[in-house]
Order: sequence, then structure tokens, then C-alpha cells
Amino acid sequence: MNARPRPVGLLLPGQGAQYARMAAGLYPHEPVFAAAMDEVFAAMQDAGPALRADWLAERPVLPVEAAAWAQPLLFAVDYAFGRMVRSWGIGPVALLGHSIGEMAAAVLTGVFTLPDAVRLVQDRVARVVQAPPGGMLAVAAAPEDVVAFLGGGVVVGAVNAPRQVVLTGPAGPLAATAARLAAEGLAARPVPSLSAFHSPLIEPVLAGAERVAAAMPRRVPDATLYSGCTGAPLRGARALDAVFWARQPAEPVRFRQALDALLSEDGLLLLEAGPGQGLASLARRHPAVRAGRSAVLGLSPARPGPEEADRDAVRRAREALSAEGYELNP
Repeated sequence: MNARPRPVGLLLPGQGAQYARMAAGLYPHEPVFAAAMDEVFAAMQDAGPALRADWLAERPVLPVEAAAWAQPLLFAVDYAFGRMVRSWGIGPVALLGHSIGEMAAAVLTGVFTLPDAVRLVQDRVARVVQAPPGGMLAVAAAPEDVVAFLGGGVVVGAVNAPRQVVLTGPAGPLAATAARLAAEGLAARPVPSLSAFHSPLIEPVLAGAERVAAAMPRRVPDATLYSGCTGAPLRGARALDAVFWARQPAEPVRFRQALDALLSEDGLLLLEAGPGQGLASLARRHPAVRAGRSAVLGLSPARPGPEEADRDAVRRAREALSAEGYELNP
């Protein structure tokens, strides 16, 4: 047990991390998690009951790749994990969200109220589904290695690690790009998404979204909010900027840059507060973590499994936090 436990930071994943019944094994057993999920479904009003049923279904009606399923449920699960961690008596000193995870981080740090954030997420989904069909492709390569494969609307939508980028763009050109990458021997896999997030393809449908955000009260975050969009902390006026929040789904994600900033001060214990361990896997390869100065825990299993795996992941995380020196609330 450490005399002084390392401060906790939260990583909140976005599109691509979702899967059927993600974290559903916690719903009957973790009251704070369940209450937070129900709070989100209630804020969704008429849409809430159907989405809750689809989340708990073995075979959802909506495809899990669809923005109408993935975006609101990722937001809800990330938010519920964050609430659960705080109920243990842990106040995160920093939060870093990837894509829609950034909106969950904004609520957890008080930038938006939950009802307002839910309305923003619903407005975002209603707009994105009007965009032309698109997708995303994770490529094991550095940004400079994929320049020759860009074009036809295909762009770099995210830089997640020194040799991991996400290409995004219209469905047809993206499929052609995937074939070219395979022919050149570059490893690539589809990201579960039917929309080209973080690309110019969805910019037109976001027109006017800033008016929705501008009508809502906004506060300076009460913990350091690192932006996967800017690659740096959101401070002052930038955190309150309605245009920033409206355009965030179309802007590239600079997760690696933001993670560098987050880990620039030694001695953090990072928790991935969302489904899977995709961001935790990226963080474990960071020099600050490999050197042992910081550490990473997942609150979910690394891959989908039975309901018991959800509970086992939380139990192991609590045990690790206790070993770190935290006295956790029951």
C-alpha cells in the first residue's frame, strides 16, 4: 500500500468501443451505475425506454455500429462509470474523453448539466444520421505513412498512438482505401461505425448545432478536462465555447497528443471508465506507464464476455485501488 496513492484520472472511450450489452452485467448489481444509466434514459424522455431495452437486448434492434445506438449509449455508460468511481470516494483530478467520451467528461466535470448534455447528444445523432454513408478504419501506421492513401474524402480522423491512426470518410472511397492498404501489407480493421465521424463528410449536417449548445448554460470544468479534440486541457473560454462543442464530432481526434499532456506530470493512476480497454491499451504503451511512473486500470473486461466478467473487472479495479492506498466506500 502506498503512503500517498497516486491521483486518479479517467479515460472515457468513444465510437468503436461499443458492443451489445456493454457493461449490462453491472446494471442489476451496482446501484450507483444503474441509477446513473436510468438518469440518462429518463433525460432522453420518449426515446429512453426503447434505447434501454436495446442496450439490454442480446440482439439489439438497431445495429451497434449505428450512431443512433452507439453515441447515446456510449455517453450513458461512460457517464455511469464516472459516477460509480466518484461514489467510491475518488475524485478524479483529470479526465480525457475520446470522441463522444469527451461529452461524458464535460458532464462529469460540470461543463453541462446531464439533461442539457443528453439534448446535445440527441441533436448530434439526429444530424449525423443525415450525412452520407461513411465509416472509419483503424490502421497500424504513423500519420505520415498513410498520406498516399488519402483522398476522395478519406482523411485522418484520429491519431491515437505513434503508429495507430484512424482513417475516416465516405463508404465507397474508404472501402477502396482499405483494399489499397491490404495490397501494401498495412494492417487495418474497420471501426464499428456507419458514420464518418471526425471528417468533413459530416460538417454540413452540423450547421446550426452551435445555436443548440449556445442556448444551454455552461460552466468552467471543476477538474482538468483534457480534450481529445485539441490535444490539450480545455480552459476558460474554450471550455465554454458553443462552437467548439458543436463542431467537435467533425474535428480530428488528437488522443496521443492529449495523452502526452495528461501524463506529462508523473504519478497518475488512469482508469478507463467505459466499455472495453481500448484506451487503456494505448495508455499502457506510453513511456510514462512503461517506466512505471503511472499505471492504468480497466473498469470493463478487455473484450465482451458473460455478465460475470463485467463484475469481475470492477472487483479487480477496486482491489487495485485499495492496494494503491485508497479507502473506498462500499
